[in-house]
Amino acid sequence: MTAFARPDRNLPRNLLARVADDTLWLIALLHVVLAASLVVALFFVAEADAQEAECGGSNVLTALAKTDPTKFATLEAEAAAVPNGKGIFWKIEKDGIAASWLLGTMHVTDPRVLALPAEAPAAFAAASTVIVESDEIVDEKKSAAAILMRPDLTMFPDNKTIADFLKPGDREQLEAGLKARGIPLTLVARMKPWMIASFVALPACEISRKATGASFLDKKIAEDAVSQGKTLKGLETLIEQLAAMDSLPTELHLRALIETLALGKTIDDVFATMTDLYLSGDTGMIMPMMRSVSDKGTAEDFGYADFEQRIIVDRNKTMATRAEPILKDGGAFMAVGALHLPGKEGLVELLRAQGFTVTRAN
Repeated sequence: MTAFARPDRNLPRNLLARVADDTLWLIALLHVVLAASLVVALFFVAEADAQEAECGGSNVLTALAKTDPTKFATLEAEAAAVPNGKGIFWKIEKDGIAASWLLGTMHVTDPRVLALPAEAPAAFAAASTVIVESDEIVDEKKSAAAILMRPDLTMFPDNKTIADFLKPGDREQLEAGLKARGIPLTLVARMKPWMIASFVALPACEISRKATGASFLDKKIAEDAVSQGKTLKGLETLIEQLAAMDSLPTELHLRALIETLALGKTIDDVFATMTDLYLSGDTGMIMPMMRSVSDKGTAEDFGYADFEQRIIVDRNKTMATRAEPILKDGGAFMAVGALHLPGKEGLVELLRAQGFTVTRAN
Protein backbone atom coordinates (compact mmCIF):
# COMPACT_ATOMS: atom_id res chain seq x y z
CA MET A 1 0.00 0.00 0.00
CA THR A 2 1.22 3.51 -0.74
CA ALA A 3 0.46 6.32 1.66
CA PHE A 4 0.53 10.03 0.89
CA ALA A 5 1.42 12.90 3.17
CA ARG A 6 2.05 16.62 2.92
CA PRO A 7 5.78 17.25 3.10
CA ASP A 8 7.28 20.14 5.03
CA ARG A 9 8.89 23.05 3.20
CA ASN A 10 12.13 21.11 2.85
CA LEU A 11 12.47 19.17 -0.40
CA PRO A 12 12.19 15.39 0.09
CA ARG A 13 15.25 13.26 -0.68
CA ASN A 14 13.36 10.99 -3.01
CA LEU A 15 11.78 13.79 -5.07
CA LEU A 16 14.33 13.71 -7.85
CA ALA A 17 14.50 9.94 -7.72
CA ARG A 18 11.18 10.30 -9.41
CA VAL A 19 11.90 13.57 -11.19
CA ALA A 20 13.26 11.27 -13.79
CA ASP A 21 11.57 11.34 -17.08
CA ASP A 22 8.97 8.96 -15.71
CA THR A 23 5.69 10.75 -16.08
CA LEU A 24 5.54 10.99 -19.86
CA TRP A 25 6.52 7.39 -20.03
CA LEU A 26 3.79 6.42 -17.57
CA ILE A 27 1.13 8.22 -19.56
CA ALA A 28 2.47 6.39 -22.56
CA LEU A 29 1.85 3.05 -20.90
CA LEU A 30 -1.65 3.35 -22.31
CA HIS A 31 -1.25 5.43 -25.35
CA VAL A 32 1.46 4.26 -27.54
CA VAL A 33 4.53 6.18 -26.44
CA LEU A 34 7.38 5.25 -24.14
CA ALA A 35 8.80 8.71 -23.85
CA ALA A 36 10.09 10.39 -20.78
CA SER A 37 9.36 12.95 -18.12
CA LEU A 38 9.94 14.15 -14.67
CA VAL A 39 7.79 14.85 -11.70
CA VAL A 40 5.85 12.55 -9.43
CA ALA A 41 5.17 15.04 -6.67
CA LEU A 42 5.77 18.59 -5.62
CA PHE A 43 3.28 19.06 -2.81
CA PHE A 44 2.60 15.41 -2.01
CA VAL A 45 5.12 12.63 -1.71
CA ALA A 46 4.59 8.90 -2.16
CA GLU A 47 6.32 6.79 0.45
CA ALA A 48 6.63 3.07 -0.18
CA ASP A 49 6.35 0.39 2.46
CA ALA A 50 9.56 -0.32 4.35
CA GLN A 51 9.46 -3.87 3.03
CA GLU A 52 10.29 -3.88 -0.67
CA ALA A 53 7.42 -5.01 -2.84
CA GLU A 54 8.01 -7.83 -5.27
CA CYS A 55 7.68 -7.22 -8.98
CA GLY A 56 4.88 -9.07 -10.71
CA GLY A 57 3.20 -9.08 -14.06
CA SER A 58 3.19 -11.40 -17.04
CA ASN A 59 4.23 -10.79 -20.63
CA VAL A 60 1.04 -9.95 -22.52
CA LEU A 61 2.60 -10.82 -25.87
CA THR A 62 3.47 -14.34 -24.74
CA ALA A 63 -0.16 -14.84 -23.81
CA LEU A 64 -1.39 -13.21 -27.01
CA ALA A 65 0.74 -15.49 -29.18
CA LYS A 66 -1.12 -18.45 -27.67
CA THR A 67 -4.65 -17.06 -27.52
CA ASP A 68 -4.74 -15.03 -30.73
CA PRO A 69 -1.83 -15.92 -33.05
CA THR A 70 -3.35 -13.94 -35.91
CA LYS A 71 -3.41 -10.70 -33.90
CA PHE A 72 0.07 -11.42 -32.61
CA ALA A 73 1.35 -11.89 -36.18
CA THR A 74 -0.18 -8.54 -37.10
CA LEU A 75 1.68 -6.86 -34.24
CA GLU A 76 4.92 -8.54 -35.31
CA ALA A 77 4.50 -7.26 -38.86
CA GLU A 78 3.79 -3.75 -37.59
CA ALA A 79 6.88 -3.84 -35.37
CA ALA A 80 9.06 -5.14 -38.20
CA ALA A 81 8.09 -2.16 -40.35
CA VAL A 82 9.44 0.36 -37.81
CA PRO A 83 12.79 1.74 -39.02
CA ASN A 84 15.58 0.98 -36.54
CA GLY A 85 13.11 -0.88 -34.33
CA LYS A 86 15.69 -3.44 -33.27
CA GLY A 87 18.52 -2.64 -30.91
CA ILE A 88 19.06 -0.21 -28.04
CA PHE A 89 22.80 0.40 -28.50
CA TRP A 90 24.26 2.12 -31.56
CA LYS A 91 27.69 3.24 -32.77
CA ILE A 92 28.03 6.78 -34.19
CA GLU A 93 30.90 7.40 -36.58
CA LYS A 94 32.24 10.12 -38.86
CA ASP A 95 35.58 10.31 -40.66
CA GLY A 96 38.34 11.95 -38.68
CA ILE A 97 36.80 11.71 -35.20
CA ALA A 98 36.62 9.08 -32.49
CA ALA A 99 33.47 6.96 -32.42
CA SER A 100 30.59 7.90 -30.15
CA TRP A 101 27.78 5.71 -28.85
CA LEU A 102 24.01 5.98 -28.44
CA LEU A 103 22.15 4.02 -25.76
CA GLY A 104 18.38 3.85 -25.57
CA THR A 105 17.38 3.80 -21.91
CA MET A 106 14.42 2.76 -19.82
CA HIS A 107 13.89 5.16 -16.92
CA VAL A 108 13.65 2.50 -14.22
CA THR A 109 15.70 1.00 -11.40
CA ASP A 110 15.34 -2.65 -12.48
CA PRO A 111 18.76 -4.32 -11.95
CA ARG A 112 18.45 -6.05 -15.32
CA VAL A 113 18.12 -2.68 -17.03
CA LEU A 114 20.93 -1.12 -14.99
CA ALA A 115 23.28 -3.88 -16.15
CA LEU A 116 23.51 -2.33 -19.66
CA PRO A 117 24.03 -4.22 -22.94
CA ALA A 118 27.25 -6.24 -23.03
CA GLU A 119 29.03 -3.78 -25.33
CA ALA A 120 28.09 -0.62 -23.44
CA PRO A 121 30.34 -0.63 -20.32
CA ALA A 122 33.56 -0.54 -22.35
CA ALA A 123 32.17 2.24 -24.56
CA PHE A 124 31.18 4.23 -21.48
CA ALA A 125 34.60 3.76 -19.91
CA ALA A 126 36.34 5.06 -23.04
CA ALA A 127 34.06 8.10 -23.47
CA SER A 128 35.27 11.52 -22.42
CA THR A 129 31.81 13.09 -22.59
CA VAL A 130 28.47 11.69 -21.45
CA ILE A 131 25.21 13.08 -22.83
CA VAL A 132 21.83 12.57 -21.12
CA GLU A 133 18.41 14.09 -21.62
CA SER A 134 18.87 16.46 -18.69
CA ASP A 135 22.09 16.84 -16.71
CA GLU A 136 20.05 18.49 -13.95
CA ILE A 137 19.12 15.07 -12.58
CA VAL A 138 22.42 14.84 -10.68
CA ASP A 139 21.68 18.00 -8.67
CA GLU A 140 18.51 17.35 -6.72
CA LYS A 141 18.32 20.71 -4.97
CA LYS A 142 18.83 22.70 -8.15
CA SER A 143 16.36 20.59 -10.09
CA ALA A 144 13.68 20.69 -7.43
CA ALA A 145 14.11 24.45 -7.01
CA ALA A 146 13.66 24.98 -10.75
CA ILE A 147 10.51 22.87 -10.80
CA LEU A 148 9.04 24.58 -7.75
CA MET A 149 9.51 27.91 -9.50
CA ARG A 150 7.01 26.79 -12.16
CA PRO A 151 3.99 25.39 -10.29
CA ASP A 152 1.84 26.37 -13.28
CA LEU A 153 3.29 23.40 -15.15
CA THR A 154 2.25 20.81 -12.59
CA MET A 155 -0.67 22.25 -10.63
CA PHE A 156 -3.98 23.81 -11.67
CA PRO A 157 -4.01 27.62 -11.26
CA ASP A 158 -6.61 29.92 -9.74
CA ASN A 159 -7.89 27.38 -7.21
CA LYS A 160 -9.10 25.11 -9.98
CA THR A 161 -9.13 21.36 -9.37
CA ILE A 162 -9.40 18.31 -11.55
CA ALA A 163 -13.14 18.27 -10.78
CA ASP A 164 -13.52 21.34 -12.99
CA PHE A 165 -12.53 19.25 -16.02
CA LEU A 166 -14.40 16.01 -15.33
CA LYS A 167 -17.29 14.90 -17.51
CA PRO A 168 -20.41 13.28 -16.00
CA GLY A 169 -19.53 9.85 -14.69
CA ASP A 170 -15.78 10.47 -14.74
CA ARG A 171 -15.58 11.54 -11.12
CA GLU A 172 -16.91 8.24 -9.78
CA GLN A 173 -14.53 6.27 -11.99
CA LEU A 174 -11.56 8.43 -11.07
CA GLU A 175 -12.39 8.44 -7.37
CA ALA A 176 -12.82 4.65 -7.26
CA GLY A 177 -9.62 4.02 -9.20
CA LEU A 178 -7.55 6.25 -6.95
CA LYS A 179 -9.15 4.83 -3.80
CA ALA A 180 -8.15 1.33 -4.88
CA ARG A 181 -4.55 2.57 -4.85
CA GLY A 182 -4.86 4.25 -1.48
CA ILE A 183 -5.06 7.80 -2.85
CA PRO A 184 -7.99 10.06 -1.86
CA LEU A 185 -9.01 12.25 -4.78
CA THR A 186 -9.12 15.29 -2.50
CA LEU A 187 -5.42 14.86 -1.74
CA VAL A 188 -4.34 15.22 -5.37
CA ALA A 189 -7.21 17.27 -6.78
CA ARG A 190 -5.08 20.30 -7.64
CA MET A 191 -2.48 18.24 -9.50
CA LYS A 192 -2.66 18.07 -13.25
CA PRO A 193 -3.77 14.64 -14.51
CA TRP A 194 -0.39 13.61 -15.91
CA MET A 195 1.16 14.10 -12.48
CA ILE A 196 -1.51 11.97 -10.82
CA ALA A 197 -0.94 9.30 -13.47
CA SER A 198 2.65 9.00 -12.35
CA PHE A 199 1.43 7.83 -8.95
CA VAL A 200 -0.70 5.04 -10.31
CA ALA A 201 1.11 3.61 -13.31
CA LEU A 202 4.37 2.41 -11.78
CA PRO A 203 4.36 -1.07 -10.22
CA ALA A 204 4.81 -1.21 -6.46
CA CYS A 205 8.29 -2.68 -6.78
CA GLU A 206 9.53 0.26 -8.83
CA ILE A 207 8.00 2.78 -6.43
CA SER A 208 9.60 0.93 -3.53
CA ARG A 209 13.07 0.93 -5.05
CA LYS A 210 12.88 4.61 -5.95
CA ALA A 211 11.57 5.56 -2.52
CA THR A 212 14.66 3.98 -0.95
CA GLY A 213 16.92 6.10 -3.15
CA ALA A 214 17.72 3.72 -5.99
CA SER A 215 18.85 5.49 -9.16
CA PHE A 216 17.07 4.86 -12.43
CA LEU A 217 19.29 4.05 -15.39
CA ASP A 218 19.72 7.57 -16.78
CA LYS A 219 20.53 9.02 -13.38
CA LYS A 220 23.03 6.25 -12.64
CA ILE A 221 24.79 6.91 -15.95
CA ALA A 222 24.96 10.64 -15.14
CA GLU A 223 26.20 9.99 -11.61
CA ASP A 224 28.86 7.58 -12.85
CA ALA A 225 30.02 10.16 -15.40
CA VAL A 226 30.47 12.80 -12.70
CA SER A 227 32.20 10.43 -10.29
CA GLN A 228 34.64 9.36 -13.03
CA GLY A 229 35.51 12.92 -14.01
CA LYS A 230 33.80 12.84 -17.40
CA THR A 231 32.14 15.89 -18.95
CA LEU A 232 28.36 15.65 -18.49
CA LYS A 233 26.07 17.36 -21.00
CA GLY A 234 22.29 17.66 -21.06
CA LEU A 235 20.09 18.05 -24.13
CA GLU A 236 17.04 19.53 -22.41
CA THR A 237 16.15 21.25 -19.18
CA LEU A 238 13.63 19.76 -16.79
CA ILE A 239 11.40 22.77 -17.35
CA GLU A 240 11.47 22.20 -21.11
CA GLN A 241 10.37 18.62 -20.56
CA LEU A 242 7.61 19.67 -18.18
CA ALA A 243 6.46 22.37 -20.58
CA ALA A 244 6.23 19.85 -23.43
CA MET A 245 3.95 17.66 -21.36
CA ASP A 246 1.90 20.59 -20.13
CA SER A 247 1.38 21.84 -23.69
CA LEU A 248 -1.00 18.96 -24.41
CA PRO A 249 -4.73 19.36 -23.73
CA THR A 250 -5.93 18.63 -20.20
CA GLU A 251 -8.66 16.43 -21.67
CA LEU A 252 -6.08 14.17 -23.29
CA HIS A 253 -4.20 13.76 -20.02
CA LEU A 254 -7.40 13.20 -18.09
CA ARG A 255 -8.55 10.44 -20.42
CA ALA A 256 -5.13 8.81 -20.17
CA LEU A 257 -5.31 8.91 -16.37
CA ILE A 258 -8.78 7.37 -16.25
CA GLU A 259 -7.80 4.62 -18.66
CA THR A 260 -4.63 3.95 -16.67
CA LEU A 261 -6.75 3.42 -13.58
CA ALA A 262 -9.12 1.19 -15.55
CA LEU A 263 -6.25 -1.16 -16.40
CA GLY A 264 -5.92 -2.17 -12.75
CA LYS A 265 -3.42 -4.99 -12.30
CA THR A 266 -2.94 -5.17 -16.06
CA ILE A 267 -0.56 -2.25 -15.62
CA ASP A 268 1.92 -4.69 -14.06
CA ASP A 269 1.64 -6.88 -17.14
CA VAL A 270 2.25 -3.92 -19.44
CA PHE A 271 5.27 -2.88 -17.38
CA ALA A 272 6.68 -6.41 -17.42
CA THR A 273 6.16 -6.66 -21.18
CA MET A 274 7.85 -3.34 -21.86
CA THR A 275 10.82 -4.41 -19.77
CA ASP A 276 11.10 -7.69 -21.68
CA LEU A 277 10.90 -5.85 -25.00
CA TYR A 278 13.53 -3.37 -23.89
CA LEU A 279 15.93 -6.07 -22.71
CA SER A 280 15.55 -7.90 -26.01
CA GLY A 281 16.01 -4.66 -27.97
CA ASP A 282 12.59 -4.92 -29.62
CA THR A 283 11.68 -1.25 -29.32
CA GLY A 284 9.62 -1.38 -32.51
CA MET A 285 7.13 -3.68 -30.78
CA ILE A 286 6.44 -1.38 -27.83
CA MET A 287 3.94 0.88 -29.60
CA PRO A 288 1.96 -1.97 -31.23
CA MET A 289 1.84 -3.71 -27.85
CA MET A 290 0.47 -0.54 -26.22
CA ARG A 291 -2.29 -0.28 -28.79
CA SER A 292 -3.24 -3.91 -28.27
CA VAL A 293 -3.64 -3.34 -24.53
CA SER A 294 -5.40 0.02 -24.63
CA ASP A 295 -8.44 -0.50 -26.84
CA LYS A 296 -10.49 2.52 -25.76
CA GLY A 297 -10.85 3.98 -29.22
CA THR A 298 -8.31 4.61 -31.92
CA ALA A 299 -5.06 6.48 -31.64
CA GLU A 300 -6.60 9.23 -33.76
CA ASP A 301 -9.58 9.52 -31.42
CA PHE A 302 -7.26 9.87 -28.48
CA GLY A 303 -5.17 12.59 -30.07
CA TYR A 304 -2.06 10.47 -30.41
CA ALA A 305 -0.72 12.40 -33.41
CA ASP A 306 -0.48 15.56 -31.33
CA PHE A 307 1.05 13.63 -28.44
CA GLU A 308 3.64 12.00 -30.69
CA GLN A 309 4.51 15.26 -32.42
CA ARG A 310 5.11 17.27 -29.26
CA ILE A 311 6.54 14.63 -26.94
CA ILE A 312 8.54 12.47 -29.33
CA VAL A 313 9.17 14.09 -32.73
CA ASP A 314 9.74 17.69 -31.61
CA ARG A 315 11.97 16.57 -28.76
CA ASN A 316 13.89 14.24 -31.08
CA LYS A 317 14.71 17.19 -33.30
CA THR A 318 15.81 19.29 -30.33
CA MET A 319 18.00 16.48 -29.02
CA ALA A 320 19.61 15.85 -32.40
CA THR A 321 20.32 19.56 -32.97
CA ARG A 322 21.87 20.01 -29.54
CA ALA A 323 23.81 16.74 -29.69
CA GLU A 324 25.40 17.41 -33.09
CA PRO A 325 28.19 19.81 -31.96
CA ILE A 326 29.05 17.49 -29.06
CA LEU A 327 29.14 14.39 -31.26
CA LYS A 328 31.33 16.22 -33.80
CA ASP A 329 34.10 16.19 -31.20
CA GLY A 330 33.83 12.38 -30.95
CA GLY A 331 34.30 10.16 -27.92
CA ALA A 332 30.80 10.69 -26.49
CA PHE A 333 28.37 8.30 -24.82
CA MET A 334 24.78 9.46 -25.32
CA ALA A 335 21.89 7.95 -23.31
CA VAL A 336 18.24 8.92 -23.94
CA GLY A 337 14.86 7.21 -23.69
CA ALA A 338 14.67 4.16 -25.97
CA LEU A 339 11.65 5.34 -27.93
CA HIS A 340 13.53 8.39 -29.10
CA LEU A 341 15.68 6.10 -31.25
CA PRO A 342 13.43 4.23 -33.76
CA GLY A 343 11.21 5.53 -36.52
CA LYS A 344 11.64 7.76 -39.56
CA GLU A 345 11.99 10.79 -37.28
CA GLY A 346 13.88 8.99 -34.53
CA LEU A 347 17.36 9.96 -33.37
CA VAL A 348 19.09 7.23 -35.39
CA GLU A 349 17.71 8.65 -38.64
CA LEU A 350 18.19 12.26 -37.57
CA LEU A 351 21.86 11.66 -36.77
CA ARG A 352 22.33 9.94 -40.11
CA ALA A 353 20.85 13.03 -41.77
CA GLN A 354 23.56 15.07 -40.04
CA GLY A 355 26.21 13.02 -41.81
CA PHE A 356 26.99 10.47 -39.11
CA THR A 357 27.14 6.75 -39.80
CA VAL A 358 24.95 5.07 -37.20
CA THR A 359 25.02 1.28 -36.93
CA ARG A 360 23.51 -1.13 -34.48
CA ALA A 361 26.09 -2.24 -31.92
CA ASN A 362 24.19 -4.94 -30.01
